[in-house]
Amino acid sequence: MHYFLMGDQMQLGQPSQGCHPGERGLSILDYLLHKTPAIPNDMGIFLNKTYRMHSAVNQFISDAIYEGKLTASPENDLQRVRIPDGYQGTLNKEAGIITVPVMHQENTQASDEEAEQIVILANQLLGRIYTDKEGQKRCIEWKDIMFVVPYNHQVNKLKAALGKEAKVGSVDKFQGQEAAIIFLSMCASNANESPRGLNFLFDKSRINVALSRAKCLAIVVYSPALVEASAANIEQLAMINLFCMLINSEYY
Repeated sequence: MHYFLMGDQMQLGQPSQGCHPGERGLSILDYLLHKTPAIPNDMGIFLNKTYRMHSAVNQFISDAIYEGKLTASPENDLQRVRIPDGYQGTLNKEAGIITVPVMHQENTQASDEEAEQIVILANQLLGRIYTDKEGQKRCIEWKDIMFVVPYNHQVNKLKAALGKEAKVGSVDKFQGQEAAIIFLSMCASNANESPRGLNFLFDKSRINVALSRAKCLAIVVYSPALVEASAANIEQLAMINLFCMLINSEYY
């Protein structure tokens, strides 16, 4: 008898309230692969092609999460958001990752400043022409945009600010879903003072899941002070480095 395991341990696990000593709480894939993001050839097959993300989004996900081994299917690059003629604003990319710094202080799990900026940017996107990977063109609607946040307090703020048509939710809620455009609001002014700490806010799997929902465009709204976080150990230093790689990378 043969058994096959399929999954991705770099996604988020199921929430659990239980406490399991040692490695007893790990999934089978976590137990077998530990921190290895791409399964070794002698243990299985790494499915190395995404049929969702434009290559400009996938490049960061591949390099930061999957050891540079994840590629985008060629037709994914037909997906793009047309920039209006003469536009000079922040949303000046047809595809890829756009980072939007927003100054704020003393916010822990919600930010009015980020919410206000997201409302402005979302309204700039509505009505732009989106081309899907079949080459079909249409105007962007609310259903084409997903607003992803780490904390429920910000979920409530964005729902109130954007209206009932907007798809707003936590990273956990949107795992497995997709949209042409993703907004990720980091919410916190200071990573060390955020609820559940730096390990939650900069968690590699959370950033992976949030950004990889995007078919075409991922927009990260954040406080510039987040990069000033203090690491207590090597694991946290790696998390900070990943976030710095995101906001300072060449992918957008």
